[in-house]
Amino acid sequence: MPRFDTSDGVSLFYKDWGSGEPVVLLHAWPLSSDMWECQLPVLVAAGLRCVAPDRRGFGRSDQPGTGYTYDRFADDIAELLDRLDLRDVTLVGCSMGGAEIVRYLSRHGAARIGRAVMIGTVTPVMHRTAANSDGPDEGYFAGMLAAIAGDRPGYMTEGAPGLFGISEARQPASAAVCAWAVGLALQASVLATLATARCYAEADLTGEMGAVTVPTLIVHGGADPGTPLARHGIPTAAAIPGSRLVVYEGAPHGLFVTEAERLNRDLLAFVQGS
Repeated sequence: MPRFDTSDGVSLFYKDWGSGEPVVLLHAWPLSSDMWECQLPVLVAAGLRCVAPDRRGFGRSDQPGTGYTYDRFADDIAELLDRLDLRDVTLVGCSMGGAEIVRYLSRHGAARIGRAVMIGTVTPVMHRTAANSDGPDEGYFAGMLAAIAGDRPGYMTEGAPGLFGISEARQPASAAVCAWAVGLALQASVLATLATARCYAEADLTGEMGAVTVPTLIVHGGADPGTPLARHGIPTAAAIPGSRLVVYEGAPHGLFVTEAERLNRDLLAFVQGS
């Protein structure tokens, strides 16, 4: 299994499949690179080289006690791209992976990056601010963190149906898919799960959005409850000049599963320039 050691001594796992133009996929919290199960085979079959790391603390990467900040996550990405000498990269980030893209570009520049895709992104900011007056307040996030610390398996199990938009009236994903997602989430350390949740809850990347100067595709579910379109997809598109926002009406946050065929078509069209 491919691994590399970061400059602060953490061993990170990554998939490196296929050959051709590179696509680097950054997974959502609290999952791992395995969340791209529906995308990787399709992209590789289309002649692309897909590199998908497990974020530190998650999946098969090391679980250090520190380093759960956007700066360190961005540095991890930069060191991986340097190690593999990847150029003209398409960076694809889901949920907090979108914020990692912004911090990477503001911290390391776009010399290696050709384009970006943000799926259900948490940008520009999650918590309540003057500009994001409908965002969750500190009490919401404190309750979330307490619930995770108190019963992490229960929290993940209860949240999985909402991730995929499952309700009594709509069943876009199976119970087995929910169990699979919970299994991925529980591979992470509890420390990484909590610290990374604090990271994305507290960050405000509003002032960094201008660093995204590469062609950018923003894909967002119209029924995403965790990162609502009005608070995230629309303001992210407005903050990135020339970006393109594609809304999947009725789609949840976990559209990488529920809308996999459409997402795969859109990713391929964007990467291949058609």
